[in-house]
Amino acid sequence: VNALSNLAANEFEFDGIKCASMEGLLQSFKFADRGKQLVFCSMDGLDAKMLGRSGNGWKKTQLLHWNGKPYDRHGEDYQKLLDRAYGALSENMQFQRALLLTGGKTLTHRLGGDDASKTILTSDEFVSRLMKYRLVLQHRRTT
Repeated sequence: VNALSNLAANEFEFDGIKCASMEGLLQSFKFADRGKQLVFCSMDGLDAKMLGRSGNGWKKTQLLHWNGKPYDRHGEDYQKLLDRAYGALSENMQFQRALLLTGGKTLTHRLGGDDASKTILTSDEFVSRLMKYRLVLQHRRTT
Protein backbone atom coordinates (compact mmCIF):
# COMPACT_ATOMS: atom_id res chain seq x y z
CA VAL A 1 0.00 0.00 0.00
CA ASN A 2 1.31 3.44 -0.93
CA ALA A 3 2.39 5.38 2.17
CA LEU A 4 0.06 8.25 1.19
CA SER A 5 -2.98 6.00 0.94
CA ASN A 6 -5.64 6.15 3.63
CA LEU A 7 -5.18 2.39 3.85
CA ALA A 8 -1.51 2.70 4.88
CA ALA A 9 -0.50 1.83 8.43
CA ASN A 10 0.37 5.40 9.37
CA GLU A 11 -0.27 5.71 13.09
CA PHE A 12 -1.25 9.10 14.46
CA GLU A 13 -3.18 10.64 17.30
CA PHE A 14 -6.40 12.55 16.71
CA ASP A 15 -8.22 14.31 19.55
CA GLY A 16 -6.39 12.08 22.03
CA ILE A 17 -7.34 8.88 20.17
CA LYS A 18 -4.63 6.66 18.70
CA CYS A 19 -5.46 5.84 15.09
CA ALA A 20 -3.81 2.98 13.20
CA SER A 21 -4.71 4.41 9.79
CA MET A 22 -6.55 7.32 8.24
CA GLU A 23 -9.07 4.88 6.81
CA GLY A 24 -9.93 3.67 10.29
CA LEU A 25 -10.62 7.22 11.44
CA LEU A 26 -12.65 8.07 8.34
CA GLN A 27 -14.75 4.91 8.63
CA SER A 28 -15.39 5.69 12.30
CA PHE A 29 -17.18 8.89 11.23
CA LYS A 30 -20.03 6.75 9.88
CA PHE A 31 -21.02 5.70 13.41
CA ALA A 32 -22.43 7.80 16.24
CA ASP A 33 -21.49 5.13 18.82
CA ARG A 34 -18.20 6.10 20.50
CA GLY A 35 -17.28 2.47 21.17
CA LYS A 36 -17.56 1.61 17.49
CA GLN A 37 -15.52 4.67 16.61
CA LEU A 38 -12.70 3.54 18.89
CA VAL A 39 -12.72 0.06 17.33
CA PHE A 40 -12.46 1.53 13.83
CA CYS A 41 -9.66 3.89 14.86
CA SER A 42 -7.61 0.93 16.07
CA MET A 43 -7.96 -0.93 12.75
CA ASP A 44 -5.64 -1.10 9.80
CA GLY A 45 -6.93 0.49 6.63
CA LEU A 46 -8.17 -2.46 4.62
CA ASP A 47 -9.99 -4.07 7.56
CA ALA A 48 -11.59 -0.73 8.43
CA LYS A 49 -12.68 -0.17 4.85
CA MET A 50 -14.28 -3.63 4.61
CA LEU A 51 -16.06 -3.41 7.97
CA GLY A 52 -17.06 0.19 7.31
CA ARG A 53 -19.31 -0.89 4.48
CA SER A 54 -21.81 -1.87 7.17
CA GLY A 55 -22.15 1.78 8.15
CA ASN A 56 -23.82 3.16 5.07
CA GLY A 57 -26.87 4.42 6.96
CA TRP A 58 -25.26 7.86 6.99
CA LYS A 59 -26.10 8.21 3.29
CA LYS A 60 -29.79 8.64 4.15
CA THR A 61 -29.18 11.37 6.71
CA GLN A 62 -25.93 12.78 5.27
CA LEU A 63 -24.70 13.01 8.86
CA LEU A 64 -21.32 11.82 10.04
CA HIS A 65 -20.11 11.79 13.65
CA TRP A 66 -17.08 12.41 15.77
CA ASN A 67 -16.68 12.76 19.51
CA GLY A 68 -20.43 12.83 20.11
CA LYS A 69 -21.03 15.57 17.56
CA PRO A 70 -22.94 15.13 14.29
CA TYR A 71 -21.49 16.66 11.13
CA ASP A 72 -23.42 17.56 8.01
CA ARG A 73 -21.49 15.79 5.23
CA HIS A 74 -21.84 18.90 3.07
CA GLY A 75 -21.04 21.43 5.80
CA GLU A 76 -18.02 23.55 6.54
CA ASP A 77 -17.57 21.93 9.96
CA TYR A 78 -17.04 18.55 8.33
CA GLN A 79 -14.39 20.05 6.05
CA LYS A 80 -12.67 21.48 9.13
CA LEU A 81 -12.82 18.04 10.75
CA LEU A 82 -11.10 16.56 7.68
CA ASP A 83 -8.49 19.33 7.81
CA ARG A 84 -7.74 18.57 11.45
CA ALA A 85 -7.56 14.83 10.73
CA TYR A 86 -5.05 15.26 7.92
CA GLY A 87 -3.12 17.76 10.03
CA ALA A 88 -2.79 15.08 12.70
CA LEU A 89 -1.78 12.47 10.13
CA SER A 90 0.87 14.82 8.76
CA GLU A 91 2.74 14.49 12.08
CA ASN A 92 3.53 10.83 11.20
CA MET A 93 7.16 10.66 10.01
CA GLN A 94 6.57 7.92 7.40
CA PHE A 95 3.72 9.92 5.93
CA GLN A 96 5.80 13.11 5.98
CA ARG A 97 8.69 11.47 4.13
CA ALA A 98 6.40 10.02 1.47
CA LEU A 99 4.58 13.32 0.99
CA LEU A 100 7.78 15.33 0.76
CA LEU A 101 9.21 12.87 -1.78
CA THR A 102 6.47 13.95 -4.18
CA GLY A 103 8.29 17.30 -4.46
CA GLY A 104 6.28 19.67 -6.61
CA LYS A 105 4.45 17.01 -8.58
CA THR A 106 0.73 17.27 -9.15
CA LEU A 107 -1.00 14.65 -7.04
CA THR A 108 -4.00 12.72 -8.33
CA HIS A 109 -6.28 9.98 -7.07
CA ARG A 110 -8.39 7.84 -9.36
CA LEU A 111 -9.86 5.30 -6.95
CA GLY A 112 -12.17 7.45 -4.86
CA GLY A 113 -15.58 8.74 -5.77
CA ASP A 114 -16.50 12.32 -6.49
CA ASP A 115 -20.08 12.41 -5.18
CA ALA A 116 -19.94 13.71 -1.60
CA SER A 117 -23.38 12.26 -0.87
CA LYS A 118 -22.02 8.75 -1.51
CA THR A 119 -18.52 8.87 -0.01
CA ILE A 120 -17.03 10.18 3.23
CA LEU A 121 -14.02 11.54 1.33
CA THR A 122 -14.05 12.54 -2.32
CA SER A 123 -10.96 12.33 -4.51
CA ASP A 124 -10.74 16.13 -4.51
CA GLU A 125 -11.01 16.32 -0.72
CA PHE A 126 -8.23 13.76 -0.40
CA VAL A 127 -5.85 15.28 -2.94
CA SER A 128 -6.39 18.86 -1.80
CA ARG A 129 -5.41 17.91 1.74
CA LEU A 130 -2.30 16.08 0.57
CA MET A 131 -1.28 19.17 -1.41
CA LYS A 132 -2.09 21.49 1.51
CA TYR A 133 -0.07 19.54 4.06
CA ARG A 134 2.79 19.02 1.62
CA LEU A 135 3.07 22.82 1.41
CA VAL A 136 2.97 23.06 5.20
CA LEU A 137 5.75 20.48 5.54
CA GLN A 138 7.85 22.09 2.81
CA HIS A 139 7.47 25.46 4.53
CA ARG A 140 8.58 23.95 7.87
CA ARG A 141 11.73 22.64 6.20
CA THR A 142 12.70 26.07 4.91
CA THR A 143 12.08 28.04 8.09
